[in-house]
Amino acid sequence: MAEGGPGPGSGESLLFLTDEQLRKGIEAMFFAYRGFTADPDRILEEHAYGRAHHRAIHFIKRSPGTTVNNLLGILGVTKQSLNRVLRTLIEDGLVESRIGRRDKRERHLFLTEKGAALEGEISDVQRARMRTAYRAAGPAAVAGFRQVLEAMMEPEMKRQYQSLKDGGT
Repeated sequence: MAEGGPGPGSGESLLFLTDEQLRKGIEAMFFAYRGFTADPDRILEEHAYGRAHHRAIHFIKRSPGTTVNNLLGILGVTKQSLNRVLRTLIEDGLVESRIGRRDKRERHLFLTEKGAALEGEISDVQRARMRTAYRAAGPAAVAGFRQVLEAMMEPEMKRQYQSLKDGGT
């Protein structure tokens, strides 16, 4: 939300959105998400993977060497669910798991060349879709869109996002 008191640039006027306007925003988000995931879903289907595999690959690429526990926190899934996904990705040669140097109980995750290639293919189609949408909307809309997304995040998720955004793991 913009800083300052009530007025056109403050976000104050946004407090008066009707239920119908909010419904339209919710529906737009549903349909946009379907579009955003359609191309990756097609690519993943060719490999018999799902969105959980995609999310794991994405965040391992984003933070090479991330631990299983860190990935659990980012993805918000059960350990059992993540272990199933990781087992498949490791067996298929997309992810490598290395024992921690300082703590032997930790497992650090890295993409292999094959994993990086799949992640790149998926990211390319998503970046193309985002680039097209951002160009059509313009810089002010892009900044506003990011503000809306960040404002919808739960506090812990926002901290994790901020850490990634700032270059942390």
